[in-house]
Amino acid sequence: MNEQKNNPLHGKRLDFILEALVEYYGWKELGRIIPIRCFNENPSIKSSLTFLRKTPWAREKVEQLYIKKLY
Repeated sequence: MNEQKNNPLHGKRLDFILEALVEYYGWKELGRIIPIRCFNENPSIKSSLTFLRKTPWAREKVEQLYIKKLY
């Protein structure tokens, strides 16, 4: 069961990842790095999570940015 050992996202929920990125970058910078409307127009954790859960390409960008921030 060690297949996830090297996966930095293992055990991290999307809400945790998003909150960490918002805390680190802020909404304005996050919206500049990943230009999606839910980060640039009336941003909130709730609306962003709804969008990211329905949009695989956007979720991938958020997860990749989180990994980049870790290393």
